Amino acid sequence: MIRTVGRHDGREIREAVLESATSRIAVLNYGALMRDWRVFAAGRAVPCILGFDSFPPYLTHSKSFGIVAGRVANRIANATFPLGGETVTLVANEGAHHLHGGPAGLGKQIWEMETATGGLILRHHSPEGAMGYPGRVDFEISMALDGPTLTLTMTGAPDRPTPINLAQHNYYNLHGSGDTNGHLLEIDAEHYTPVDATLIPTGAVLPVAGTRLDFRQMTTPAAQDPAGVGVDLNLVLRPGRPVSAPAARLIGPETGLGLPVVTDQPGLQLFNAPTMAIAHPGHDGAQYGAFAGICLEAQKFPDSPNRPDWPSVIATPEEPYRQHLSLTIAPVA
Repeated sequence: MIRTVGRHDGREIREAVLESATSRIAVLNYGALMRDWRVFAAGRAVPCILGFDSFPPYLTHSKSFGIVAGRVANRIANATFPLGGETVTLVANEGAHHLHGGPAGLGKQIWEMETATGGLILRHHSPEGAMGYPGRVDFEISMALDGPTLTLTMTGAPDRPTPINLAQHNYYNLHGSGDTNGHLLEIDAEHYTPVDATLIPTGAVLPVAGTRLDFRQMTTPAAQDPAGVGVDLNLVLRPGRPVSAPAARLIGPETGLGLPVVTDQPGLQLFNAPTMAIAHPGHDGAQYGAFAGICLEAQKFPDSPNRPDWPSVIATPEEPYRQHLSLTIAPVA
């Protein structure tokens, strides 16, 4: 079912709902974002991602809630990178740097959306020069819900070499409200990419052992970070791990819900929103404050266009972009 829920820039904002016996997911064509994900647990329909009950608050209060970030998710240093012997200059939107595709990235575009067997297909044509990026790209996202499992296949077909690095940007709270410091988290990563004061990678790859990023064994963010500094860093998923096995697992003890994240990407950005303060109420009237959600953003590494020794984000007509992501929210057995 697809219905119109508003208008923006003279175009309809549409919402589709995917339902199974266990889950209900609402998706907007604005930003290809997941607005709501409900799972029945603890005697109620728990809103498992941060979001709003209607479209208008997304224009002024959202912190990339539920979007597909791109063309290149995460940060690009000084909003520039080399390509084909030239320097490409992007639109900066985080100080001197470029974040999540810029101020009008994919997460702020209106996508075409249609139902498909078992799910949805969203499409967006990104023109030459969008936010400074070279080339035209046809993006497509397919979403399919099977029981408690949502699978996403995200593709980008460019007409010339250009960087593409998408990230699905849900903020998870498996309790539906409050903070996530008491959630349990496990990530199959032995290394991370440290950053400077502006959150740009230094180029080093360091062990997580002895840091607040060591989630090789299931533990809570609060136990790893008793000072409450918070985390916004890329973890290097263990090379050679089975791609069908979860890269990360999140559990909400109060509801008994668990989330395994299965991805074919080499990195996972962990962000737990230590300074969040959203003025507008979220789902079921929840107030989203510090640590209200945890992002588990499967992607290639930040600033990869400037790091030729890291996994490449350059897509070509011969080798277009593709990412597969599987998300399951269900009671832990």
